[in-house]
Amino acid sequence: MTTNSTTSSEKTYGCETCPMRIKAEANPKSLMARIWRWHTGWCPGWKEYQTYLAEQAKSQ
Repeated sequence: MTTNSTTSSEKTYGCETCPMRIKAEANPKSLMARIWRWHTGWCPGWKEYQTYLAEQAKSQ
């Protein structure tokens, strides 16, 4: 998982547009969704993305 820095304070996350995530969310009972949930348990990029979302929610 890579994060691309657009400015010094703003990052973009691949998780936002990840094709695997989109397929998993479209059909939550599929094998792809199970693999996605397994992946999010150890993926450092996903954890960083979740932290970012939590910070965004607090600031609003």
